[in-house]
Amino acid sequence: VQLQASGGGLVQAGGSLRLSCSASGRTSSNNAMGWFRQAPGKEREVVAMRRSGGSTYYTDSVKGRFSISRDNAKNTVYLQMNSLKPEDTAVYYCAWRDSWTTAWRTESSYHYWGQGTQVTVSS
Repeated sequence: VQLQASGGGLVQAGGSLRLSCSASGRTSSNNAMGWFRQAPGKEREVVAMRRSGGSTYYTDSVKGRFSISRDNAKNTVYLQMNSLKPEDTAVYYCAWRDSWTTAWRTESSYHYWGQGTQVTVSS
C-alpha cells in the first residue's frame, strides 16, 4: 500500500485546513486509515482514525475541531481541521492498517505510512 498525503500549509490561529491522503496498491477491504502528527521534540501521536466501516476515533485534544471523513471508493481519507491552534503545528502523517485494532492510538499498530505534510499554525 502506498499513501500520498497533501494539503498542509501555513494558517493563522482560528483558521482551517484540509488534509487528504490517498491509498493505492493492494488495499484490503477491512482497514483503518487516518492521521498521526509529530511536533518538534515530541513523539508521534494519533490525531484521528476512521475504520472502513465508518466508525471514527479522535484524540481528545482535537475533538470538536477536527473531522475525519473517507471516500472508500477512492481509498481517500480527509482531515478537516477547524479552529486551529498553534499547538496543532506538526508534521501530519497518514497511516494505514489492514484491519482494525483496539490499539488504534499506537504508532506501531500501523502497517503503512505516508510521507508527511507540514501544518504550521501561527499565533
